[in-house]
Amino acid sequence: MLPGIEPVTTTALIFGGCCTNVFALETIVKVQPSSGLIITFFQFVFVTVFAYPSQFEPGAKYTLQAPKVPMRRWAFIAFMFYGINMLNNWAFAYNISVPVHIILRSFGSVTTMIAGYLRGKRYSPLQILSVVLLTFGVLISAWADSESKGKEMSYKASASSSDYTQGLAILLVAQFLSAYMGAYTEDTYATYGASWTENLFYSHFLSLPLFLPLSGTLRDQYQKLADTPQVDVGNSRVIGTLQHHGPAVSNVIDTLVTYAEGTPQGVFYLMTNALTQLVCISGVNLLSAKSSAVTVTIVLNIRKLVSFILSTLIFGHRLDTKMIIGSTLVFGSGALYGWETSWRLPQQKAALESRNQDSKKLK
Repeated sequence: MLPGIEPVTTTALIFGGCCTNVFALETIVKVQPSSGLIITFFQFVFVTVFAYPSQFEPGAKYTLQAPKVPMRRWAFIAFMFYGINMLNNWAFAYNISVPVHIILRSFGSVTTMIAGYLRGKRYSPLQILSVVLLTFGVLISAWADSESKGKEMSYKASASSSDYTQGLAILLVAQFLSAYMGAYTEDTYATYGASWTENLFYSHFLSLPLFLPLSGTLRDQYQKLADTPQVDVGNSRVIGTLQHHGPAVSNVIDTLVTYAEGTPQGVFYLMTNALTQLVCISGVNLLSAKSSAVTVTIVLNIRKLVSFILSTLIFGHRLDTKMIIGSTLVFGSGALYGWETSWRLPQQKAALESRNQDSKKLK
């Protein structure tokens, strides 16, 4: 991939795929809050199927090319990845709202930095400040959205205190596991030089057997989504407009309409969620292979805010002063971290190396 094209592609995959994915997820959760397991399963199946060609090798054992990373290491990453996804989606069953979900997951930048620090990594004051500001920005934005909907972000929410506490605990555990997995995966890339496509395939493929004991629950959750009203796109103004944007676009839209028309809404959004998860996680893995765990977390936190704002606008919620302040904090701190990591620190390192070389020449 061309150097100038790769950042654009990664950005498009993360922000396009992940934002659409969150919208589909929120739609499913509103219909069936207890659909976490079936959502996770479909995501893993879709990603495994589409990632398989990248590891395909005719004549090789199991038609898979030999992985660069020991299989036991991939198995451990897959187990952690499965657990994190299950916990994040399971939390919705405890009446955890999307705003609260975003709040808890925004602490990923903090837990990732703590995990890196415990493993010997050191960060500059500006990097630490940007992470703190970014976290506060997401918190303020989520809080503003909750207030605009008349919700109370406390243990007095509609869910019982017991359920709410369990949901929060589940999300906190998921965040600490995610931080550890991020650092572990970063070490894996550095040690074995594995490609992000290899990680994408094995982290999902090796997780599939873990769903077998839960097959009965999977069937029940799918049936509930299959019983939802059918999709009606025939009178959509958006579809009608897109169909007049040339034959190529029209053919794609016609195919999508043919598939969507008559499909239960729950199943349609389940498929959409799984497909966009593939797009989203491809971008995340591509970024992980090129950047540190903290950089990945920063980018994903900014993406969360974008999803948050888009969701607010799509559902007609107003952007009040708190939301604007939160947005400014997140985007500003993201820019600050990018400047510090991508420009100031490399310039500082290059200047130091140059002085050292000059000193050696003088000797």
